[in-house]
Amino acid sequence: MTTADDAILLEAENWVRSGRRAALATVVETWGSAPRPVGSRILVDDQGHFLGSVSGGCVEADVISAALDAVETGKPRLLEFGVADETAWRVGLSCGGKIKVYVERIDGC
Repeated sequence: MTTADDAILLEAENWVRSGRRAALATVVETWGSAPRPVGSRILVDDQGHFLGSVSGGCVEADVISAALDAVETGKPRLLEFGVADETAWRVGLSCGGKIKVYVERIDGC
């Protein structure tokens, strides 16, 4: 059985093979009440199209922005969002937990 996150990896492969420039963001750590579990992913292309979710919507805009930057620069980033962080309140992560999201450009072989 293929999970939604497995399907995102398969779609990432399709995007790269078809020449789309893209980045993948993955939840790598959670603490407390987190909106999505470790391993949740969002795939973003250089036009801002995306597939998946890392937060159920509360930090997606910041993650998509970081993904677009990763597509352009090739530099990966580790993003951290938590209820104690004023950025988390601004973007809506008020669930009481913390998440770390690793964002990296994906390239063809």
